[in-house]
Amino acid sequence: MSQPTRREFLDEAFFAAALGGAALLLPAPARAARPRLVADRVRLGVVGVRGRGLDHVKGYLNLPDAEILAICDIDSSMGARAAEQVEKKTGTRPEVFSDLRKLLERKDIDAVSLALPIHWHALAASWAMQAGKDVYVEKPCSHNVSEGRRLVEIQKRTGRICQVGTQSRSQRAIQDAMAYLHSGKIGKVSLSRGLCYKPRKSIGIKPDAPVPAGVDYDLWLGPAPARPFNPNRFHYEWHWNFDYGAGDLGNQGIHQMDLARWALNKSELPRSVQSIGGRFGYVDQGETPNTLVSVYDWADAKLIFEVRGLNTGPFLGASIGNIIYGESGYVVLTASYDRAAAFDLSGNKIQEFTGGGDHFAAFLRAVKSRKQSDLAAPILEGHLSSALCHLGNVSYKSGQKTDVSEAKRTWSRDEKAFDALVRMESHLKTGENGGEADIERFTVTLGKKITIDGKKERFKRDRDADRLLTRAYRAGFELPR
Repeated sequence: MSQPTRREFLDEAFFAAALGGAALLLPAPARAARPRLVADRVRLGVVGVRGRGLDHVKGYLNLPDAEILAICDIDSSMGARAAEQVEKKTGTRPEVFSDLRKLLERKDIDAVSLALPIHWHALAASWAMQAGKDVYVEKPCSHNVSEGRRLVEIQKRTGRICQVGTQSRSQRAIQDAMAYLHSGKIGKVSLSRGLCYKPRKSIGIKPDAPVPAGVDYDLWLGPAPARPFNPNRFHYEWHWNFDYGAGDLGNQGIHQMDLARWALNKSELPRSVQSIGGRFGYVDQGETPNTLVSVYDWADAKLIFEVRGLNTGPFLGASIGNIIYGESGYVVLTASYDRAAAFDLSGNKIQEFTGGGDHFAAFLRAVKSRKQSDLAAPILEGHLSSALCHLGNVSYKSGQKTDVSEAKRTWSRDEKAFDALVRMESHLKTGENGGEADIERFTVTLGKKITIDGKKERFKRDRDADRLLTRAYRAGFELPR
């Protein structure tokens, strides 16, 4: 298939603008009855309010059918700050908790909105659904593949409403673009590309330190292993440590991974996955790769995902986005989720898609209607896309360091994967990244190619990799099976 040039993309003004406790198995309700709403308002508890959680607070404060009754955060200063914002807007101060389990004891709370570190997502969501609450859980919905599937089963058993924070699914432009793809307007789609070119600076090296005042560090650790406090494993920097996060593949990348899988219309895991990459350009305490190419293979289609944490220019007009290739054209999505466009094979724009949406409002509509079909991002979809991120990391963590030439030989028979690897190599060697990784000779981690039983969500004949489908849970914070 002929490819459009970068200039043809960048000439398009449209995209120029767009680039700019106790692990108690809580009893399930007998049936998922409609919440006892007061004046048709959903009464909420917001959990985790330092960063993204403050967006949750602001989002609900702007909705007339939401009432925030409680705030929860392991950092008392963060909880107080969020409560002040609610009080300033509504005149009523919500109750502040440090322990989610105490919040869940309140019978007057209909739903909880969770914006926690990734290692807490599944456990908090499972406790909440078993306590009879509906749940908005941030992306990715799990820390590993097994957790996501367990959330799906808990939702089925309890009948609760559970929405994942992949908010692009509520955007009219994205919905219309997907309908366009799935109707065959550009023919059969065989390749879906996801891009996460998002600069991430070194976090440096810091010593272990005393726990900050007002922080319940034991609760913050939750299911993760006990270890001393370190600022490079705490606020936001936890993303780059596998005990708590999933790197940028599961941080920013989950949004583009979700769109890439949605475009392929795949409802089960692929037959294989393999990743290549590393952490280049600096030495710090981060564990996760800042540069990664992951190839997901279904029998009739492929998904190629690229993470670049060093400075890099856009690929075919997108830096954080997707390029979906069909027989007669392609669709480009960028980080501006309220717009997308389709092109023919010559690079001529043939269709634009515009329109926004409100993911928090979509969640409240489903809570009130009790219809799973009203959800923009149901837990099953969140699980499948999150699992792809985890599988890419499993391959990487199971891999071996090797010379980049050996990696190229391994991928030489796959034209599209080889192209992505060669561009990654060029990016690191030519200084396109702004000189952060002036690397003439370098090694990469060549991930294990793992084969998957997509229906059972297990690896085939690979017990070592199977262990990475779940984790060891700290006593008192085990996820219910």
